[in-house]
Amino acid sequence: MEIRVPGADMNPYFALSAIFLLGFRGIEKQMSIPVPPVKDLMNDKSRVTKLATNLETATSLFMREGSVAREVFGNEFVDHFGGTREHEVNAWNAAVTNWEVERYLELV
Repeated sequence: MEIRVPGADMNPYFALSAIFLLGFRGIEKQMSIPVPPVKDLMNDKSRVTKLATNLETATSLFMREGSVAREVFGNEFVDHFGGTREHEVNAWNAAVTNWEVERYLELV
């Protein structure tokens, strides 16, 4: 069993719930772990599945029909929590950053 330490910004209740529920899911479904421990993958990164690299993609994967999140946490939680992430992405996309302002002023 391998459990990664979540980021400091992670809600500890969500983190512990995810660890517990996903572990229970694996036991119920008698799942095997398809990859060796991370230390064994350091020299062979071809077997590593990459995670989403931005919040928008991660939210989309989290909220899609049939996602593991929906199976484990339920539709009500996924729709609510995912909706808050969608709002965050929309707010970010609508904002004008300092870099954009400075870049525009350079061109004028």
